Amino acid sequence: MKAYCKWMDGLPRIIQILFCLPVIDILWAIYRIGGAIGNKNWLHLVLGILWIFFGGTIGWILDLVWIILFHHIFWFKE
Repeated sequence: MKAYCKWMDGLPRIIQILFCLPVIDILWAIYRIGGAIGNKNWLHLVLGILWIFFGGTIGWILDLVWIILFHHIFWFKE
């Protein structure tokens, strides 16, 4: 999973922005879950799983804004 997270981090910003769109934002949910598993952080794992359900409603907007402004998703920096 760390390889997936590293790959997502290395993508060009325009691709990361495209991955923030509704339905496709599931890729960022998988990124969150993979990062939590890699860091053995159970709280982030639970929040990452919940993101799958709530990311489609408002979460994708948060990801989009954060990618544009800060070049990382709306999430805890680990």
